[in-house]
Amino acid sequence: MAARLVSLRDVRRAQRTLSSVAVITALESSRHLSAVVGTPVHLKCENLQRTGSFKLRGAYVRIAGLSPRERAAGVVAASSGNHAQGVALAASLLGVRSTVFMPEGSPLPKVAATRGYGAEVRPGGQVLDEALGAAREHAERTGAVFIHPFDHPDIVAGQGTVGLEILEQCPEVATVVVGVGGGGLVAGIAVAVKALRPDVRIVGVQAAGAAAYPPSLAAGHPVTVDAPVTMADGIRVGRPGEVPFRIVEELVDEVRTVSEDELAAALLLCLERAKLVVEPAGASSVAALLADPAAFGGPVVCVLSGGNVDPLLMQRVLRHGMAAAGRYLSLRLRLTDRPGALAALLAVLSAADANVVDISHVRTDPRLGLTEAEVELHLETAGPEHCAQVRQALRAAGYLVMS
Repeated sequence: MAARLVSLRDVRRAQRTLSSVAVITALESSRHLSAVVGTPVHLKCENLQRTGSFKLRGAYVRIAGLSPRERAAGVVAASSGNHAQGVALAASLLGVRSTVFMPEGSPLPKVAATRGYGAEVRPGGQVLDEALGAAREHAERTGAVFIHPFDHPDIVAGQGTVGLEILEQCPEVATVVVGVGGGGLVAGIAVAVKALRPDVRIVGVQAAGAAAYPPSLAAGHPVTVDAPVTMADGIRVGRPGEVPFRIVEELVDEVRTVSEDELAAALLLCLERAKLVVEPAGASSVAALLADPAAFGGPVVCVLSGGNVDPLLMQRVLRHGMAAAGRYLSLRLRLTDRPGALAALLAVLSAADANVVDISHVRTDPRLGLTEAEVELHLETAGPEHCAQVRQALRAAGYLVMS
């Protein structure tokens, strides 16, 4: 069934089409993840692809396959970021006019990049489904060709070229771990890898708040998850595509889910340990390894699907990731309100090697006694053990730690 939808021949044809367009992205070894999992772990860096994600591959193959008449009519797409940029650049390279509908609130850097690649950007409602509806209406009204983000054989074949590169760069691979939204990337990789190495295990990963594949696989057909919620906007998709679903159902060995805390911790790890800027969706494969290291036979290849992260989101996610890893400590305590009391508290924290990120000092509150003051602290620490040491140092100095 899957071979009738997209075949290895289709993926190889897509690879030839992309030969002068897409970058053969690096496969980087991770000593830290290898130690955590107990087997070699490599990172397939699609965050370093042109436009910052794998999406250029499928978009270019799809648009390159249009007839001259279809190209003359232009193309239209809907996306909150990565697919938008992939379509915009692909269309520009092929001399095709492109229009992209983006939901309100799409990250401004992604909107600016999409325009920079040559697309006309239009508002597309509050959520992606509304943007998709606007794009389809535009296609019907103008004759432009609608370029779906994942639900088309050409899109899947283009994304499948990642799988061919993985086999060329790591012939001994035993497990490939891939983030999953609509399913185009994992389906394409599965087609390529399983055709050449049927023994390789393919594992998809979804954010728990936007996990449409587990119930769909259980039902035997795509089902919709209402109001998917996750920081990983690249995989925040409420319903699998019909084409990728059938391939995933047949060829993908397992689809796992990860929490928001696990996504944040994975993003932080990629930045600190691998020195790679990765968006939350791109870090989902790493999150799965961190959540259950013993579940993956090696060598393992984790696909980092994209690196287009809004700086403001990155700031929030990093704080969240550090908190999830025990690297932030928030405390509230009371002390005697006298000259030098705050300086004495800070001296205790300094001796404990805790870095003060933020401090709030309250003296006038009906909850406080006449000679009391309350201090709320946000500290940066080295981890959970250090947090416990800081608490102990404060108690030993006579402070009442309230939270």
